[in-house]
Amino acid sequence: MTHFGKFIIFKWGSSNFVGSNKALLSSMMSLFNIAESPRFFRTKRVVQTENGQRINPVSRKAAQTALLEYLYVTRNIHFTDAENMSKNSPHFLEKLLAKVDIDADIGQSITRFLCFHPINEFEPFFESLGLKPHDYNPLLPRDLMFLCDDGLLLENYRVLCNYGIARSKTGKIYKEATEVFRYDYGVLALKLKAYEELGLSQSFMIKLVVCSPYLLIGEVNADFVKVLEILRKQGVEIIRMEEHLSEKSSYDWSKLLSLLNSFRHAGYNEEQLGGLISQHLEIFFEDSVDRIYLLIGFLLKFGSTMNQICSMFLQFPQMKFEEFFSNLRHCFLFLNEIRMEAREIQNIFCSDPLMLGSCRLKKPNTLRLALHAADKRMCKVIQENPQILKKWVMGSKVKRLPNLRLKSRKLKTKFLLDLGIVDDSNEIGKAVKVFRGSGEKFQERFDCIVEAGLSRKDVCEMIKASPQILGQTKDVLEMKIDFLVNNVGYPVSYLVTFPSYLNFTTQRVELRLAMYNWLKDQGKSVSMLSLRSLISLSDKRFIDENVNSHPRGPPIWQDLKKEIYAE
Repeated sequence: MTHFGKFIIFKWGSSNFVGSNKALLSSMMSLFNIAESPRFFRTKRVVQTENGQRINPVSRKAAQTALLEYLYVTRNIHFTDAENMSKNSPHFLEKLLAKVDIDADIGQSITRFLCFHPINEFEPFFESLGLKPHDYNPLLPRDLMFLCDDGLLLENYRVLCNYGIARSKTGKIYKEATEVFRYDYGVLALKLKAYEELGLSQSFMIKLVVCSPYLLIGEVNADFVKVLEILRKQGVEIIRMEEHLSEKSSYDWSKLLSLLNSFRHAGYNEEQLGGLISQHLEIFFEDSVDRIYLLIGFLLKFGSTMNQICSMFLQFPQMKFEEFFSNLRHCFLFLNEIRMEAREIQNIFCSDPLMLGSCRLKKPNTLRLALHAADKRMCKVIQENPQILKKWVMGSKVKRLPNLRLKSRKLKTKFLLDLGIVDDSNEIGKAVKVFRGSGEKFQERFDCIVEAGLSRKDVCEMIKASPQILGQTKDVLEMKIDFLVNNVGYPVSYLVTFPSYLNFTTQRVELRLAMYNWLKDQGKSVSMLSLRSLISLSDKRFIDENVNSHPRGPPIWQDLKKEIYAE
């Protein structure tokens, strides 16, 4: 039995989807970092400096004013830039407050300190652009302290701001595409204009530059242009693309182009590709291209074909891909936690990934209690009908599973009454105890014996005489009947007179016959035994009366036993 152990699902950046069934998807289990529950309230914050001093909002405001005055009046920094730096650099301000006496007049203390201790102006500048200290510390110029000494930085920064890009977003651009801020005068404006000439609006460009800063490096990005051409060919207007672009995301247009081409190579015609893009444009702009690749790899690993995967995308539900992907992950973790076999999980994911991605399942412990069922029972129920998972989703009321013993007893009772094996209701209780096994399989096993060539009446009599017959699987019964007819040479009708034959193993029958025939071949006078007597004798009596009757009998018995039971 193969179960999934501690997997790492959809490991970001990994394309390793190889492995045996025993370790199927052995690198799958950490898809997303589960976000902590958000707080729905907040309290007023009293700032605490690095040396533990507590700063109230009034003192902080005074400190910001002093910093603004220094940057604007003393350092001649443009007022808008100076104001942005003083208001949006909290870490720098707290570090500054830690160096002055906060019990005195804060404004005067900071003004006096700055007169004798010039600051590295790049620190509050980068922080005001939306960068954290750990982001901008490696970016600080080593030989400069004053902003005015880096004219190109300020020039390109102002080009972006004047274009309409928020100051708090330019930090992301600087971090991901620092080269943009080294352009000579007028170059950046020309690059923005080059993209506008593709028919892109300024509002679209503002979003595009923030989510894909690297597009401003070098010539107009060829991959982006090709994606644009594909989308336009499918009738997607720029305004729709703009609606789905998110400034919080980062887009790799080469990956998106490769994905669209993958759908084409998989057999999508222009109409199908157009339908997919038109109906589900959002999944390509949710910052989910990496997830799509991982999902494709996941399903391919589970045995799905690319055509099946393409068909799945054509029927994709109206929901965010991130939500779909998260649901799929939780389904995998759920099935793994209830210890479903790897092959069964594979079958379920191949047969209906859309259903799994649409279900946000309850936690296993919750379902164990609600269903009043152990893991093995839940696995069996899911394998019989995977659609049952849709009833086990968050927010749904889950019904307790039927009691298996009660269900089996009802099936046994019905079976016994239908066949007339029991006709007295007072005897049903005793009969049910005698007929051991699963009631739902009794009819199948009964029919198996009938199909071997016996009448229903004869089989009923056989079962009355030896109820244990129905405790065996259909395959075992078929094997024993076949051995009786084709190996031993008895007609199937012999079972009517000796139904207990079906309770013995074929190895026992074969061993007894082989030993008995060997004794006869040796000329040993042995008593004539019927098949019933031959296999019904206990081992001890058979050995005493037959095996030990010949000097070479015991070693021959052992040799035959090893040979037959080893098969």
